[in-house]
Amino acid sequence: MDMTLKHIYLAGGCFWGTEHFFKQIDGVIETEVGFANGQTDNPTYEQVYTDTTGHAETVHVTYDPNKVSLEFLLHMFFVAIDPTSLNKQGHDEGTRYRTGIYYTDSEDLPTIEKVYAEEQTKYDQPLVVEKLPLQKFYPADEYHQDYLDKHPDGYCHLPKALFDFARKAK
Repeated sequence: MDMTLKHIYLAGGCFWGTEHFFKQIDGVIETEVGFANGQTDNPTYEQVYTDTTGHAETVHVTYDPNKVSLEFLLHMFFVAIDPTSLNKQGHDEGTRYRTGIYYTDSEDLPTIEKVYAEEQTKYDQPLVVEKLPLQKFYPADEYHQDYLDKHPDGYCHLPKALFDFARKAK
């Protein structure tokens, strides 16, 4: 495996749309949807859906830092979320839909803080996006992986125009 690849875990509401959005970005090598930073081990989608596990629907983004920077990915993430909406994105409500940036490399924190501060200047109210070390991540069932590739007309809280935007973004 190429050791130059890096990882960031992003919770942006329903993970079907968040994953599809990040897959469009040049330099993103792989995406995987799952559940992060809750207390239940190996939760099922059905369990997470009850909002009792503490997990957030999250996308594990693997990227090539020679092609795309973490800073760019984070700014793109903010394009795809309402960072002032607590536990709600689009029509989806619940703690599982909270927004968050979960990192595995502490060297990423200064970049995360920088982008967060830049994004905060665009809003009057405080951002409610979590910035935390990743504690746990459990991949969701295969059914949920690449969902919008398998179901192009499937439910998505993100407007389709955002996917085009992500494809062209540099």
